[in-house]
Amino acid sequence: MYSTYFLIFIVFFLGFAAWLLFVWAVKSGQFEDPEAPKYRMLDDDDDDDDDDDDDEKSKESRSSNKNK
Repeated sequence: MYSTYFLIFIVFFLGFAAWLLFVWAVKSGQFEDPEAPKYRMLDDDDDDDDDDDDDEKSKESRSSNKNK
């Protein structure tokens, strides 16, 4: 009989802990926008392309300076 009360106590304790974890997640904004991450990977990063162009231009200017 003691084990039954112990198991009931453990179940209530784990349920309460899960509820507190859920409340914390909601208040911290974990469920605010679940749709955005799957579309974020499809966005183009123009900044990365500009960096590559700048590197190529600087390489070209260095090579043209060496030729002079």
